[in-house]
Amino acid sequence: MIATLPMYDFPELRAETDALWQAIRRDLGDAPDALDREIDPWEAWQSPGLLLSQTCSLPFRKHLVGRVTLVASPDHALPGCAPGYYRSVLVARRDDARGLSDLLAARIAANGTDSQSGYAALMSHATGLGLHPSVALITGSHRASARAVAEGRADLAALDAQSWRLIARHDAAATALRVADETAPSPALPYITARGRDPERLRAALSAAIAALPQSSRDALGLQGVVALPERAYTALPLPPEC
Repeated sequence: MIATLPMYDFPELRAETDALWQAIRRDLGDAPDALDREIDPWEAWQSPGLLLSQTCSLPFRKHLVGRVTLVASPDHALPGCAPGYYRSVLVARRDDARGLSDLLAARIAANGTDSQSGYAALMSHATGLGLHPSVALITGSHRASARAVAEGRADLAALDAQSWRLIARHDAAATALRVADETAPSPALPYITARGRDPERLRAALSAAIAALPQSSRDALGLQGVVALPERAYTALPLPPEC
């Protein structure tokens, strides 16, 4: 069996993430001893041996619906977001006074065009403003996007608000950045399992494990619980252009 929790696995939070997994596996009984941090995410997500993982909502609705089972959505208790939802923040440099329209016409960094928060949400937000930006730099991660803007290699990036919260705590690059705007909320990064596995058992284990963590660990992870959102909450979101 395979277990991964790759989406917010900051090095600074390895102890808390591992403690969360140990609490989950105690409830499940038959589960891997440790999280697999070596396996490619796509290999894990598509494996019939997947017990538990977390993916982005864009790959989920575009490639994984019908091939995996939705378990739950995380509650990060983010301002302005209902439980089970998150949003993106659009960050620019503090010393860059340009307005949003000018920033969207400048150099945009994205973690990847397969990212809901870093790409799809940005494009949807811009379209709503009558703008049609293009991505100039693909960075591979939200943290790398934040650093690209802070270092002047890009002018704007859309970051998952939970990632932004962690970056603000753990990365000095955040001190050089400001939030220029926020997108509308959308369903948060889903926990998934292989087809044929019982999502209710896994959801209960997740919920109990989070509740069993000390409040300091829940705060460090920015994780307060899980919510059972329907699959259609994800599939109803439009696909971005060129995706």
